[in-house]
Amino acid sequence: MSVCQTRLASQLIGEHFGDIVEKVCTHLIRNGPKPLRVIAQETGLINDQVRKALCVLIQHNMVSFTLHKRGFVEYSASIEPVLLLVRYPRFIYCAKTLYGDAGELIIEEILQHGRMMMSKVVRQVTQRLSEGGQSVSSSHVETQMNDLINTHFLQRVPTAKNDDAAAIIPELQISQENLYRIPASIEIQTANVAKRKRSTEQDDSDRAAKRLKTETETADDDGIFWRLNFHKFHQYLQDHEVTQAISRRIDWNAAEVVRTMLRLNELSDSSTEDVSKPISLNDIMRSLPKENQMKFGVVEQYLKLLAEDQNEMITKTGEMGGGTYTIDFQQSCRALAISTLESIVLERFGSKSSRIFKTLLLKKYLEQKQVEEFALIPAKEAKELLYKMFSEHFVSMQEIPRTPDHAPSRTFYLFTVEITQLSRMVLEHCYKSLANLMSRRAFETKENKRLIEKSQRVEAIAASLQSHGADQAQTAEVEDMITPLEKNQLEKYRNKMSKLAQSELQVDCTIFTLSNSIRLASR
Repeated sequence: MSVCQTRLASQLIGEHFGDIVEKVCTHLIRNGPKPLRVIAQETGLINDQVRKALCVLIQHNMVSFTLHKRGFVEYSASIEPVLLLVRYPRFIYCAKTLYGDAGELIIEEILQHGRMMMSKVVRQVTQRLSEGGQSVSSSHVETQMNDLINTHFLQRVPTAKNDDAAAIIPELQISQENLYRIPASIEIQTANVAKRKRSTEQDDSDRAAKRLKTETETADDDGIFWRLNFHKFHQYLQDHEVTQAISRRIDWNAAEVVRTMLRLNELSDSSTEDVSKPISLNDIMRSLPKENQMKFGVVEQYLKLLAEDQNEMITKTGEMGGGTYTIDFQQSCRALAISTLESIVLERFGSKSSRIFKTLLLKKYLEQKQVEEFALIPAKEAKELLYKMFSEHFVSMQEIPRTPDHAPSRTFYLFTVEITQLSRMVLEHCYKSLANLMSRRAFETKENKRLIEKSQRVEAIAASLQSHGADQAQTAEVEDMITPLEKNQLEKYRNKMSKLAQSELQVDCTIFTLSNSIRLASR
Protein backbone atom coordinates (compact mmCIF):
# COMPACT_ATOMS: atom_id res chain seq x y z
CA MET A 1 0.00 0.00 0.00
CA SER A 2 1.09 3.54 -0.66
CA VAL A 3 1.35 6.64 1.51
CA CYS A 4 -1.66 8.19 -0.27
CA GLN A 5 -3.80 5.12 0.42
CA THR A 6 -2.81 5.10 4.09
CA ARG A 7 -3.55 8.81 4.46
CA LEU A 8 -6.97 8.41 2.81
CA ALA A 9 -7.82 5.35 4.93
CA SER A 10 -6.87 7.24 8.09
CA GLN A 11 -9.13 10.18 7.15
CA LEU A 12 -12.05 7.89 6.30
CA ILE A 13 -11.83 5.98 9.58
CA GLY A 14 -11.51 9.20 11.58
CA GLU A 15 -14.54 10.73 9.86
CA HIS A 16 -16.78 7.69 10.35
CA PHE A 17 -15.63 6.20 13.68
CA GLY A 18 -13.67 8.85 15.60
CA ASP A 19 -10.09 9.48 16.68
CA ILE A 20 -9.49 6.39 18.84
CA VAL A 21 -10.62 3.90 16.20
CA GLU A 22 -8.66 5.84 13.58
CA LYS A 23 -5.49 5.66 15.69
CA VAL A 24 -5.79 1.88 16.17
CA CYS A 25 -6.65 1.14 12.53
CA THR A 26 -3.92 3.37 11.09
CA HIS A 27 -1.35 1.75 13.40
CA LEU A 28 -2.34 -1.73 12.20
CA ILE A 29 -2.29 -0.67 8.54
CA ARG A 30 1.19 0.84 8.84
CA ASN A 31 2.82 -1.77 11.12
CA GLY A 32 1.08 -5.03 10.25
CA PRO A 33 -0.37 -7.65 12.64
CA LYS A 34 -0.04 -6.86 16.34
CA PRO A 35 -1.43 -8.30 19.61
CA LEU A 36 -3.72 -6.13 21.74
CA ARG A 37 -1.12 -5.41 24.43
CA VAL A 38 1.45 -4.20 21.87
CA ILE A 39 -1.15 -2.01 20.13
CA ALA A 40 -1.98 -0.34 23.46
CA GLN A 41 1.70 0.26 24.26
CA GLU A 42 2.61 1.69 20.84
CA THR A 43 -0.47 3.92 20.47
CA GLY A 44 -0.52 5.18 24.07
CA LEU A 45 -4.12 4.03 24.60
CA ILE A 46 -5.45 1.95 27.46
CA ASN A 47 -6.38 -1.69 26.86
CA ASP A 48 -10.12 -1.07 27.17
CA GLN A 49 -10.04 1.63 24.48
CA VAL A 50 -8.08 -0.61 22.11
CA ARG A 51 -10.44 -3.51 22.81
CA LYS A 52 -13.52 -1.43 21.97
CA ALA A 53 -11.87 -0.01 18.84
CA LEU A 54 -10.99 -3.51 17.63
CA CYS A 55 -14.58 -4.64 18.27
CA VAL A 56 -15.86 -1.81 16.06
CA LEU A 57 -13.38 -2.61 13.28
CA ILE A 58 -14.13 -6.35 13.41
CA GLN A 59 -17.86 -5.60 13.36
CA HIS A 60 -17.36 -3.65 10.12
CA ASN A 61 -15.14 -6.36 8.56
CA MET A 62 -12.01 -4.18 8.51
CA VAL A 63 -9.90 -6.12 11.02
CA SER A 64 -9.35 -9.86 11.29
CA PHE A 65 -7.70 -11.93 14.02
CA THR A 66 -5.50 -15.02 13.91
CA LEU A 67 -3.74 -17.21 16.44
CA HIS A 68 0.04 -16.78 16.41
CA LYS A 69 2.20 -19.91 16.59
CA ARG A 70 3.39 -18.78 20.05
CA GLY A 71 -0.17 -18.87 21.40
CA PHE A 72 -1.32 -15.22 21.43
CA VAL A 73 -3.92 -13.50 19.25
CA GLU A 74 -2.83 -11.09 16.52
CA TYR A 75 -5.02 -8.44 14.88
CA SER A 76 -4.45 -7.24 11.32
CA ALA A 77 -6.24 -4.51 9.36
CA SER A 78 -7.13 -4.66 5.67
CA ILE A 79 -7.07 -1.38 3.77
CA GLU A 80 -9.45 -2.44 0.96
CA PRO A 81 -12.70 -2.41 3.01
CA VAL A 82 -11.62 0.89 4.60
CA LEU A 83 -11.27 2.56 1.19
CA LEU A 84 -14.75 1.31 0.28
CA LEU A 85 -16.27 3.69 2.86
CA VAL A 86 -16.32 6.44 0.25
CA ARG A 87 -18.34 4.15 -2.07
CA TYR A 88 -21.15 3.45 0.40
CA PRO A 89 -23.52 6.07 -1.14
CA ARG A 90 -23.23 4.30 -4.51
CA PHE A 91 -24.10 0.95 -2.91
CA ILE A 92 -27.17 2.49 -1.26
CA TYR A 93 -28.22 4.10 -4.55
CA CYS A 94 -27.87 0.73 -6.34
CA ALA A 95 -30.19 -0.90 -3.80
CA LYS A 96 -32.72 1.94 -4.17
CA THR A 97 -32.64 1.61 -7.97
CA LEU A 98 -33.20 -2.16 -7.88
CA TYR A 99 -35.42 -2.67 -4.80
CA GLY A 100 -36.95 0.69 -3.91
CA ASP A 101 -37.07 2.45 -0.55
CA ALA A 102 -37.09 -0.77 1.48
CA GLY A 103 -33.95 -2.06 -0.26
CA GLU A 104 -32.25 1.30 0.25
CA LEU A 105 -32.91 1.31 4.01
CA ILE A 106 -31.90 -2.37 4.37
CA ILE A 107 -28.47 -1.68 2.84
CA GLU A 108 -28.13 1.55 4.84
CA GLU A 109 -28.86 -0.24 8.14
CA ILE A 110 -26.38 -3.03 7.44
CA LEU A 111 -23.68 -0.57 6.36
CA GLN A 112 -24.18 1.45 9.55
CA HIS A 113 -23.85 -1.62 11.77
CA GLY A 114 -21.40 -3.68 9.71
CA ARG A 115 -23.39 -6.88 10.20
CA MET A 116 -26.93 -7.50 11.49
CA MET A 117 -29.48 -10.25 12.10
CA MET A 118 -32.31 -10.43 9.60
CA SER A 119 -35.05 -10.03 12.20
CA LYS A 120 -33.49 -6.83 13.54
CA VAL A 121 -33.02 -5.38 10.05
CA VAL A 122 -36.66 -6.06 9.12
CA ARG A 123 -37.93 -4.58 12.39
CA GLN A 124 -35.86 -1.37 12.15
CA VAL A 125 -36.54 -0.77 8.44
CA THR A 126 -40.28 -1.30 8.95
CA GLN A 127 -40.22 1.18 11.82
CA ARG A 128 -38.28 3.79 9.79
CA LEU A 129 -40.66 3.48 6.83
CA SER A 130 -43.66 3.84 9.14
CA GLU A 131 -42.15 6.95 10.75
CA GLY A 132 -41.62 8.38 7.26
CA GLY A 133 -45.35 8.16 6.53
CA GLN A 134 -45.31 4.96 4.42
CA SER A 135 -47.67 2.15 5.35
CA VAL A 136 -45.35 -0.80 4.72
CA SER A 137 -45.74 -4.21 6.36
CA SER A 138 -42.84 -6.19 7.74
CA SER A 139 -43.57 -8.97 5.25
CA HIS A 140 -42.83 -6.57 2.35
CA VAL A 141 -39.50 -5.55 3.92
CA GLU A 142 -38.66 -9.19 4.53
CA THR A 143 -39.44 -10.01 0.88
CA GLN A 144 -37.08 -7.28 -0.28
CA MET A 145 -34.32 -8.58 1.98
CA ASN A 146 -34.91 -12.12 0.69
CA ASP A 147 -34.52 -10.79 -2.85
CA LEU A 148 -31.24 -9.07 -1.89
CA ILE A 149 -29.96 -12.36 -0.47
CA ASN A 150 -31.17 -14.49 -3.39
CA THR A 151 -29.43 -12.15 -5.85
CA HIS A 152 -26.26 -12.40 -3.67
CA PHE A 153 -26.11 -8.71 -2.70
CA LEU A 154 -26.14 -9.90 0.93
CA GLN A 155 -24.35 -12.91 2.39
CA ARG A 156 -23.95 -14.64 5.73
CA VAL A 157 -21.08 -13.86 8.08
CA PRO A 158 -18.91 -16.92 8.89
CA THR A 159 -19.67 -18.36 12.32
CA ALA A 160 -17.70 -20.35 14.87
CA LYS A 161 -17.93 -24.13 15.01
CA ASN A 162 -19.80 -25.65 17.95
CA ASP A 163 -16.75 -27.53 19.21
CA ASP A 164 -14.64 -24.33 19.50
CA ALA A 165 -15.88 -23.41 22.97
CA ALA A 166 -12.58 -24.33 24.63
CA ALA A 167 -10.38 -22.78 21.92
CA ILE A 168 -8.44 -19.53 22.45
CA ILE A 169 -10.13 -17.98 19.43
CA PRO A 170 -13.02 -19.42 17.40
CA GLU A 171 -12.42 -20.69 13.89
CA LEU A 172 -14.87 -18.80 11.68
CA GLN A 173 -16.09 -20.64 8.61
CA ILE A 174 -19.15 -21.13 6.44
CA SER A 175 -19.80 -23.51 3.57
CA GLN A 176 -20.66 -22.24 0.09
CA GLU A 177 -24.16 -23.77 0.19
CA ASN A 178 -24.97 -21.93 3.44
CA LEU A 179 -23.57 -18.57 2.32
CA TYR A 180 -26.92 -17.43 0.91
CA ARG A 181 -29.31 -19.76 2.76
CA ILE A 182 -32.22 -18.00 4.50
CA PRO A 183 -33.48 -19.55 7.77
CA ALA A 184 -36.91 -21.08 7.24
CA SER A 185 -38.29 -19.81 10.57
CA ILE A 186 -37.47 -16.15 10.04
CA GLU A 187 -40.81 -15.39 8.37
CA ILE A 188 -42.83 -16.62 11.36
CA GLN A 189 -40.65 -14.73 13.81
CA THR A 190 -40.94 -11.47 11.89
CA ALA A 191 -44.71 -11.77 11.69
CA ASN A 192 -44.91 -12.42 15.43
CA VAL A 193 -42.80 -9.35 16.17
CA ALA A 194 -45.03 -7.13 14.02
CA LYS A 195 -48.16 -8.57 15.63
CA ARG A 196 -46.83 -8.02 19.14
CA LYS A 197 -45.82 -4.44 18.34
CA ARG A 198 -49.33 -3.66 17.03
CA SER A 199 -50.95 -5.08 20.15
CA THR A 200 -48.81 -2.97 22.49
CA GLU A 201 -49.13 0.41 20.79
CA GLN A 202 -51.11 1.78 23.74
CA ASP A 203 -48.76 0.44 26.43
CA ASP A 204 -46.30 2.67 28.26
CA SER A 205 -42.70 3.04 27.07
CA ASP A 206 -41.18 0.79 29.76
CA ARG A 207 -43.40 -2.13 28.92
CA ALA A 208 -42.74 -1.70 25.19
CA ALA A 209 -38.96 -1.59 25.76
CA LYS A 210 -39.13 -4.72 27.90
CA ARG A 211 -41.19 -6.55 25.30
CA LEU A 212 -38.78 -5.47 22.50
CA LYS A 213 -35.83 -6.75 24.53
CA THR A 214 -37.53 -10.11 25.02
CA GLU A 215 -38.28 -10.43 21.32
CA THR A 216 -34.67 -9.63 20.41
CA GLU A 217 -33.28 -12.18 22.84
CA THR A 218 -35.57 -14.97 21.59
CA ALA A 219 -35.24 -14.31 17.86
CA ASP A 220 -35.20 -17.53 15.82
CA ASP A 221 -32.27 -16.29 13.71
CA ASP A 222 -30.09 -15.52 16.73
CA GLY A 223 -26.41 -15.83 15.76
CA ILE A 224 -27.04 -15.58 11.99
CA PHE A 225 -25.62 -12.26 10.78
CA TRP A 226 -25.68 -10.75 7.30
CA ARG A 227 -23.28 -8.35 5.59
CA LEU A 228 -22.83 -6.82 2.15
CA ASN A 229 -21.31 -8.80 -0.68
CA PHE A 230 -19.12 -6.02 -2.10
CA HIS A 231 -18.06 -8.17 -5.06
CA LYS A 232 -21.67 -8.37 -6.28
CA PHE A 233 -22.15 -4.60 -5.96
CA HIS A 234 -18.91 -4.03 -7.88
CA GLN A 235 -20.06 -6.43 -10.57
CA TYR A 236 -23.32 -4.49 -10.91
CA LEU A 237 -21.47 -1.15 -11.11
CA GLN A 238 -19.06 -2.56 -13.68
CA ASP A 239 -21.92 -3.88 -15.84
CA HIS A 240 -23.62 -0.49 -15.59
CA GLU A 241 -20.44 1.28 -16.77
CA VAL A 242 -20.10 -1.12 -19.72
CA THR A 243 -23.68 -0.55 -20.88
CA GLN A 244 -23.32 3.23 -20.49
CA ALA A 245 -20.12 3.12 -22.58
CA ILE A 246 -21.86 1.11 -25.32
CA SER A 247 -24.77 3.56 -25.25
CA ARG A 248 -22.43 6.52 -25.78
CA ARG A 249 -20.41 4.78 -28.46
CA ILE A 250 -23.27 3.30 -30.54
CA ASP A 251 -26.80 3.85 -29.21
CA TRP A 252 -29.24 2.75 -26.52
CA ASN A 253 -30.48 -0.34 -28.41
CA ALA A 254 -26.93 -1.73 -28.57
CA ALA A 255 -26.60 -1.09 -24.84
CA GLU A 256 -29.87 -3.00 -24.26
CA VAL A 257 -28.48 -5.99 -26.18
CA VAL A 258 -25.31 -5.96 -24.05
CA ARG A 259 -27.37 -5.57 -20.84
CA THR A 260 -29.40 -8.64 -21.81
CA MET A 261 -26.19 -10.62 -22.35
CA LEU A 262 -24.89 -9.52 -18.94
CA ARG A 263 -28.15 -10.54 -17.28
CA LEU A 264 -27.99 -13.98 -18.92
CA ASN A 265 -24.39 -14.38 -17.79
CA GLU A 266 -25.35 -13.63 -14.16
CA LEU A 267 -27.52 -16.75 -14.13
CA SER A 268 -24.55 -18.98 -15.07
CA ASP A 269 -21.66 -20.26 -12.99
CA SER A 270 -19.16 -18.26 -15.10
CA SER A 271 -20.26 -14.83 -13.84
CA THR A 272 -16.98 -14.43 -11.91
CA GLU A 273 -14.69 -15.34 -14.86
CA ASP A 274 -12.87 -12.96 -17.21
CA VAL A 275 -14.95 -14.09 -20.20
CA SER A 276 -18.67 -14.85 -20.15
CA LYS A 277 -20.16 -18.11 -21.30
CA PRO A 278 -21.19 -18.29 -25.00
CA ILE A 279 -24.65 -16.74 -25.41
CA SER A 280 -26.67 -17.48 -28.55
CA LEU A 281 -28.64 -14.96 -30.57
CA ASN A 282 -31.84 -16.94 -29.95
CA ASP A 283 -31.35 -16.69 -26.16
CA ILE A 284 -30.80 -12.93 -26.45
CA MET A 285 -34.01 -12.54 -28.50
CA ARG A 286 -36.04 -14.48 -25.90
CA SER A 287 -34.60 -12.46 -23.00
CA LEU A 288 -34.95 -8.94 -24.40
CA PRO A 289 -37.34 -6.72 -22.40
CA LYS A 290 -40.92 -6.69 -23.69
CA GLU A 291 -40.89 -2.93 -24.13
CA ASN A 292 -37.85 -3.19 -26.44
CA GLN A 293 -38.63 -6.12 -28.74
CA MET A 294 -36.27 -5.54 -31.69
CA LYS A 295 -36.50 -7.71 -34.76
CA PHE A 296 -34.16 -10.66 -35.27
CA GLY A 297 -32.24 -8.98 -38.09
CA VAL A 298 -31.77 -5.76 -36.12
CA VAL A 299 -30.31 -7.58 -33.11
CA GLU A 300 -28.06 -9.59 -35.43
CA GLN A 301 -26.76 -6.37 -37.00
CA TYR A 302 -26.08 -4.85 -33.58
CA LEU A 303 -24.15 -7.94 -32.48
CA LYS A 304 -22.14 -7.88 -35.72
CA LEU A 305 -21.36 -4.20 -35.15
CA LEU A 306 -20.27 -4.89 -31.55
CA ALA A 307 -18.11 -7.86 -32.60
CA GLU A 308 -16.31 -5.74 -35.24
CA ASP A 309 -15.70 -2.82 -32.88
CA GLN A 310 -12.03 -2.08 -32.17
CA ASN A 311 -12.58 -2.25 -28.39
CA GLU A 312 -13.27 -6.02 -28.74
CA MET A 313 -15.75 -6.13 -25.84
CA ILE A 314 -17.93 -8.66 -27.72
CA THR A 315 -16.48 -11.65 -29.59
CA LYS A 316 -18.27 -14.07 -31.89
CA THR A 317 -17.37 -17.68 -31.03
CA GLY A 318 -19.70 -19.88 -33.12
CA GLU A 319 -22.65 -20.15 -35.53
CA MET A 320 -25.13 -22.32 -33.60
CA GLY A 321 -28.36 -20.79 -32.34
CA GLY A 322 -28.10 -17.92 -34.81
CA GLY A 323 -24.52 -17.25 -33.65
CA THR A 324 -22.92 -17.37 -30.21
CA TYR A 325 -21.19 -14.40 -28.59
CA THR A 326 -19.11 -13.81 -25.45
CA ILE A 327 -18.30 -10.73 -23.38
CA ASP A 328 -14.63 -10.15 -22.58
CA PHE A 329 -14.73 -8.45 -19.16
CA GLN A 330 -10.97 -7.89 -19.07
CA GLN A 331 -11.05 -6.12 -22.44
CA SER A 332 -14.16 -4.16 -21.38
CA CYS A 333 -12.45 -2.84 -18.25
CA ARG A 334 -9.34 -2.04 -20.27
CA ALA A 335 -11.43 -0.07 -22.79
CA LEU A 336 -13.10 1.88 -19.98
CA ALA A 337 -9.70 2.62 -18.42
CA ILE A 338 -8.31 3.80 -21.77
CA SER A 339 -11.31 6.09 -22.24
CA THR A 340 -10.74 7.55 -18.77
CA LEU A 341 -7.02 8.09 -19.41
CA GLU A 342 -7.74 9.73 -22.77
CA SER A 343 -10.09 12.22 -21.12
CA ILE A 344 -7.42 13.00 -18.48
CA VAL A 345 -4.79 13.63 -21.18
CA LEU A 346 -7.24 15.84 -23.09
CA GLU A 347 -7.99 17.99 -20.03
CA ARG A 348 -4.39 18.18 -18.86
CA PHE A 349 -2.38 18.56 -22.06
CA GLY A 350 -4.85 19.66 -24.75
CA SER A 351 -6.36 18.25 -27.93
CA LYS A 352 -3.09 17.85 -29.88
CA SER A 353 -1.51 15.86 -27.05
CA SER A 354 -4.64 13.73 -26.96
CA ARG A 355 -4.16 13.04 -30.67
CA ILE A 356 -0.57 11.91 -30.02
CA PHE A 357 -1.73 9.75 -27.11
CA LYS A 358 -4.40 8.03 -29.24
CA THR A 359 -1.88 7.51 -32.05
CA LEU A 360 0.51 5.72 -29.69
CA LEU A 361 -2.35 3.56 -28.38
CA LEU A 362 -3.26 2.60 -31.94
CA LYS A 363 0.26 2.03 -33.34
CA LYS A 364 1.82 0.67 -30.07
CA TYR A 365 5.49 1.71 -30.75
CA LEU A 366 6.58 4.78 -32.75
CA GLU A 367 9.70 6.86 -33.20
CA GLN A 368 9.51 10.61 -32.75
CA LYS A 369 9.44 11.27 -36.51
CA GLN A 370 6.68 8.69 -36.99
CA VAL A 371 4.61 10.36 -34.24
CA GLU A 372 4.83 13.65 -36.14
CA GLU A 373 3.72 11.99 -39.39
CA PHE A 374 0.85 9.90 -38.02
CA ALA A 375 -0.53 12.61 -35.70
CA LEU A 376 -0.29 15.28 -38.43
CA ILE A 377 1.36 17.81 -36.11
CA PRO A 378 4.37 20.05 -36.99
CA ALA A 379 7.71 18.59 -35.88
CA LYS A 380 8.62 21.25 -33.32
CA GLU A 381 5.18 21.22 -31.65
CA ALA A 382 4.92 17.42 -31.67
CA LYS A 383 8.36 17.10 -30.07
CA GLU A 384 7.44 19.59 -27.34
CA LEU A 385 4.10 17.90 -26.53
CA LEU A 386 5.56 14.40 -26.67
CA TYR A 387 8.39 15.15 -24.25
CA LYS A 388 6.04 17.01 -21.93
CA MET A 389 3.90 13.88 -21.60
CA PHE A 390 7.06 11.79 -21.29
CA SER A 391 8.39 13.98 -18.44
CA GLU A 392 5.12 13.45 -16.54
CA HIS A 393 5.18 9.68 -17.21
CA PHE A 394 2.06 9.56 -19.40
CA VAL A 395 4.23 8.20 -22.22
CA SER A 396 7.03 5.63 -21.88
CA MET A 397 10.12 5.08 -24.01
CA GLN A 398 11.72 1.82 -25.11
CA GLU A 399 15.40 1.75 -26.19
CA ILE A 400 16.39 -0.77 -28.88
CA PRO A 401 20.18 -0.69 -29.51
CA ARG A 402 21.57 -1.89 -32.85
CA THR A 403 25.06 -2.46 -31.36
CA PRO A 404 26.22 -3.90 -28.04
CA ASP A 405 27.75 -0.57 -26.92
CA HIS A 406 24.28 1.15 -26.73
CA ALA A 407 25.58 4.16 -28.65
CA PRO A 408 22.84 6.83 -28.93
CA SER A 409 23.47 7.32 -32.63
CA ARG A 410 22.87 3.61 -33.24
CA THR A 411 19.83 3.15 -30.98
CA PHE A 412 16.13 3.29 -31.79
CA TYR A 413 14.00 5.27 -29.27
CA LEU A 414 10.41 4.09 -29.47
CA PHE A 415 7.58 5.83 -27.59
CA THR A 416 4.62 3.85 -26.25
CA VAL A 417 1.84 3.93 -23.65
CA GLU A 418 1.88 1.36 -20.83
CA ILE A 419 -1.77 1.26 -19.79
CA THR A 420 -1.31 -0.70 -16.55
CA GLN A 421 1.65 1.39 -15.40
CA LEU A 422 -0.14 4.65 -16.27
CA SER A 423 -3.32 3.45 -14.52
CA ARG A 424 -1.37 2.81 -11.32
CA MET A 425 0.15 6.31 -11.42
CA VAL A 426 -3.20 8.01 -12.04
CA LEU A 427 -4.77 5.86 -9.33
CA GLU A 428 -2.27 7.22 -6.81
CA HIS A 429 -3.13 10.76 -7.90
CA CYS A 430 -6.82 9.94 -7.39
CA TYR A 431 -6.18 8.72 -3.81
CA LYS A 432 -4.28 11.92 -3.10
CA SER A 433 -7.03 14.06 -4.65
CA LEU A 434 -9.72 12.29 -2.64
CA ALA A 435 -7.81 12.85 0.61
CA ASN A 436 -7.35 16.54 -0.30
CA LEU A 437 -11.07 16.91 -1.01
CA MET A 438 -11.92 15.43 2.39
CA SER A 439 -9.41 17.75 4.09
CA ARG A 440 -10.93 20.74 2.32
CA ARG A 441 -14.42 19.69 3.37
CA ALA A 442 -13.31 19.36 7.00
CA PHE A 443 -11.61 22.78 6.83
CA GLU A 444 -14.72 24.49 5.42
CA THR A 445 -16.90 22.90 8.09
CA LYS A 446 -14.53 24.02 10.84
CA GLU A 447 -14.39 27.58 9.49
CA ASN A 448 -18.19 27.86 9.42
CA LYS A 449 -18.85 25.87 12.60
CA ARG A 450 -20.44 28.75 14.53
CA LEU A 451 -22.76 29.67 11.67
CA ILE A 452 -23.80 26.03 11.10
CA GLU A 453 -24.64 25.53 14.78
CA LYS A 454 -26.67 28.77 14.83
CA SER A 455 -28.59 27.69 11.72
CA GLN A 456 -29.35 24.30 13.27
CA ARG A 457 -30.62 25.92 16.48
CA VAL A 458 -32.88 28.30 14.54
CA GLU A 459 -34.25 25.45 12.41
CA ALA A 460 -34.94 23.37 15.52
CA ILE A 461 -36.79 26.25 17.23
CA ALA A 462 -38.84 26.96 14.09
CA ALA A 463 -39.76 23.29 13.70
CA SER A 464 -40.79 23.13 17.36
CA LEU A 465 -43.02 26.20 16.98
CA GLN A 466 -44.68 24.76 13.88
CA SER A 467 -45.35 21.46 15.63
CA HIS A 468 -47.06 23.36 18.49
CA GLY A 469 -49.30 25.30 16.11
CA ALA A 470 -47.53 28.67 16.12
CA ASP A 471 -48.58 31.22 13.51
CA GLN A 472 -46.50 32.30 10.53
CA ALA A 473 -45.38 35.57 12.15
CA GLN A 474 -43.73 33.81 15.10
CA THR A 475 -41.91 31.39 12.81
CA ALA A 476 -40.69 34.24 10.57
CA GLU A 477 -39.46 36.14 13.62
CA VAL A 478 -37.35 33.18 14.68
CA GLU A 479 -35.97 32.72 11.15
CA ASP A 480 -34.97 36.39 11.06
CA MET A 481 -32.41 35.66 13.78
CA ILE A 482 -30.07 34.77 10.90
CA THR A 483 -29.03 37.99 9.15
CA PRO A 484 -28.98 38.31 5.33
CA LEU A 485 -25.17 38.34 5.39
CA GLU A 486 -25.14 35.08 7.36
CA LYS A 487 -27.71 33.56 4.99
CA ASN A 488 -25.48 34.46 2.04
CA GLN A 489 -22.44 32.94 3.76
CA LEU A 490 -24.43 29.82 4.63
CA GLU A 491 -25.56 29.44 1.02
CA LYS A 492 -21.96 29.70 -0.20
CA TYR A 493 -20.91 27.06 2.32
CA ARG A 494 -23.65 24.67 1.17
CA ASN A 495 -22.70 25.16 -2.48
CA LYS A 496 -19.07 24.37 -1.65
CA MET A 497 -20.11 21.23 0.26
CA SER A 498 -22.25 20.09 -2.66
CA LYS A 499 -19.39 20.56 -5.16
CA LEU A 500 -16.91 18.80 -2.90
CA ALA A 501 -19.25 15.85 -2.36
CA GLN A 502 -19.87 15.59 -6.09
CA SER A 503 -16.13 15.73 -6.77
CA GLU A 504 -15.51 12.92 -4.27
CA LEU A 505 -18.02 10.69 -6.06
CA GLN A 506 -16.49 11.48 -9.46
CA VAL A 507 -12.97 10.71 -8.23
CA ASP A 508 -14.25 7.45 -6.73
CA CYS A 509 -15.76 6.52 -10.11
CA THR A 510 -12.31 6.98 -11.68
CA ILE A 511 -10.72 4.91 -8.90
CA PHE A 512 -13.26 2.12 -9.49
CA THR A 513 -12.64 2.05 -13.26
CA LEU A 514 -8.83 2.05 -13.03
CA SER A 515 -8.62 -0.44 -10.14
CA ASN A 516 -10.87 -2.89 -12.03
CA SER A 517 -8.61 -2.68 -15.08
CA ILE A 518 -5.48 -3.24 -12.98
CA ARG A 519 -7.05 -6.14 -11.09
CA LEU A 520 -8.13 -8.00 -14.23
CA ALA A 521 -4.85 -7.26 -16.05
CA SER A 522 -2.82 -8.74 -13.19
CA ARG A 523 -4.61 -12.10 -13.28
